[in-house]
Amino acid sequence: MRWQSGDRSNIEDQRASSSRRGAVPIGIGGLVLLVALCWATGADFLSLVGGGELPTQEAGQPGELRTTPEEERMVDFVDAVMADAQSSWEQLLRGRYERTRVVLFRDSTQSACGGADAATGPFYCPGDQKIYLDLGFFAELSRRFGAPGDFAQAYVVTHELGHHVQQLLGLNERATRDRRPGPHSASVALELQADCFAGVWGHAASARGRFGAGRVELEPGDAEEALKAAAAIGDDRLQKMATGHIQPERFTHGTSAQRMQWFRRGMETGDPSQCDASRARTE
Repeated sequence: MRWQSGDRSNIEDQRASSSRRGAVPIGIGGLVLLVALCWATGADFLSLVGGGELPTQEAGQPGELRTTPEEERMVDFVDAVMADAQSSWEQLLRGRYERTRVVLFRDSTQSACGGADAATGPFYCPGDQKIYLDLGFFAELSRRFGAPGDFAQAYVVTHELGHHVQQLLGLNERATRDRRPGPHSASVALELQADCFAGVWGHAASARGRFGAGRVELEPGDAEEALKAAAAIGDDRLQKMATGHIQPERFTHGTSAQRMQWFRRGMETGDPSQCDASRARTE
């Protein structure tokens, strides 16, 4: 991906105020798996190890931000992806889109949906219509789950932005009427639609010339990075990694094959109408 940094107007930086220290008797490998499982399935796997606290790196006191050039580059990257994707949705929704921000935090945070920590993974909160992200998730996506690359990271961000689009269109409210898990549940339909919406943005980014009116331009191989990320966090793969078994009746996000299919659909068509959640439930 080629991208241009901006003024970070798409970012709400809470990294300094959310840092803390803590520890639990669990290896980092186990923690990483729990982090991704919590994000991709919506379940609280940390309750299985007790305590609920995370091992964290030493951080400064609240108000003091200790960072690195690499981390600051990642902040600029998230801002660029958000700026580009939100511009795309403004054009697609024609007056119905309302801009939001990514809240960056470390270890723990508070949102209108309640408290959350790094094990929650990236999430969208309908209550305040913001996306929440601990940048450490990207490293684990690459190292533990074999989904490296900047477009894989952009897929994660734009998937969560897809939930914001759903909120604006009233789709989240409809889906919450049916909270049952399973392969044909409203939850799976909503997540697959968000995957498709991420692909819709990918289509827009790949169709323009060098940056065009946006901040991001795709390069050859980028789509494959996103597909690999989608495959890495399917319910079936994560369940197999965690327990050795696949339980379709507990699906909340869809299988690896489904997530790849629906991202690809958005990427190929660039048409949000092709991402209809009711169709996702029957295919």
